[in-house]
Amino acid sequence: MRRFLDKHGRGTNYVPHRKGDEHLQILAVVNFKGGSAKTTTSAHLAQHLALTGHRVLAIDLDPQASLSALHGFQPEVDQNESLYEALRYDDERKPLSQLVKKTNFPNLDIIPANLELQEYEYDTPLALARKDGSMGRLFFGRLDDALADVAGNYDVVVIDCPPQLGYLTMTALSSSTGVLITVHPQMLDVMSMCQFLLMMGEVMSTLKHAGANMRLDWLRYLVTRYEPTDGPQSQMVAFMRAIFKHHVLVNEMLKSTAISDAGITKQTLYEVERSQLTRSTYDRAMEALHRVNGEITDLIHRAWGRR
Repeated sequence: MRRFLDKHGRGTNYVPHRKGDEHLQILAVVNFKGGSAKTTTSAHLAQHLALTGHRVLAIDLDPQASLSALHGFQPEVDQNESLYEALRYDDERKPLSQLVKKTNFPNLDIIPANLELQEYEYDTPLALARKDGSMGRLFFGRLDDALADVAGNYDVVVIDCPPQLGYLTMTALSSSTGVLITVHPQMLDVMSMCQFLLMMGEVMSTLKHAGANMRLDWLRYLVTRYEPTDGPQSQMVAFMRAIFKHHVLVNEMLKSTAISDAGITKQTLYEVERSQLTRSTYDRAMEALHRVNGEITDLIHRAWGRR
C-alpha cells in the first residue's frame, strides 16, 4: 500500500490490483502532427504521477529527444543509449534495465532518446522480410519483451512517441494499455488528427489480426494549447465533444506563457519557481495542469480496479 495525493492534495490510500505484471499501465502519448504539446504533456504527466506516489518510467521514443532534454539528458553531449538497444534485431540487444536513467524526481526514471532510434525504422522492414525466422518475435511484441525485464519496478510507463505512424509508434501502440492523443483545436490540426486516426485504426486492426496483444483500457483526446477566449477554438472543441463525446477529456490544457517560459531553461512547471514567472499566469497554468493530470490519473486507477 502506498500513500497517494488526491487532486485537492489530501492523502489517500490506494492499492493497485495486481496479477503478475498486469497492473503495469503503459500510456502512449501520440499525434501525427508536431506542435500539439505532445512532449510537454508527456513530461508533466510523468512528473505528476511520480509526485503523487506512482513509480514511473518515461520512455522517449522520439529521435529528436525533447523529453530527454527536459530531464537533463542531451544526446549530443551525454551519449546515452536509447530504447533501440532493447529492440534491435541482432545479438547486441540489451536488457531494458541497463538503459534506465534516474531523474531529479523521486519515483521517476527515464530511458532517453537519440538519433539511433531511427535505425529501428530501417531495421524492422528488413527483419520482417527475412524467411529464416531469425528475427524472433514480430516487431509488435518486442516492447512487451523488453518491459518484462523491469515490469515489477514500475506502476506506469509513459511513452512520448514520435510525430509519425512508423514502426516506433506502432510498437508502442501494440504494448499500450492507454492512448492519449493530444490535439490543438485548430481546423488543420483536427483534420490532420482525423487522418492519423484512420491510419491508426487500420494499423491496429492489422496488428491485432497478426497476433498483437491489443489490450487498450482507454483512449482519450486531450485538447492542448487551448485559448478559451478564442471563438473558433471554442467552436472546434465543441465540435470535437459532439463527435467524440466522452473520449475527449473533460479538462483542457490551456495555452500558457508560463509553460513556454519554463521551457526556455529546459524546465517544467513542476520544477520552475513560482517567483520566476508572473504569478497569476503560473497559477492558472498549474490549476489547468492539475485538472488534466488528475483526470488521467483517475483513468489509470479505474483501469486497475477493473483488473
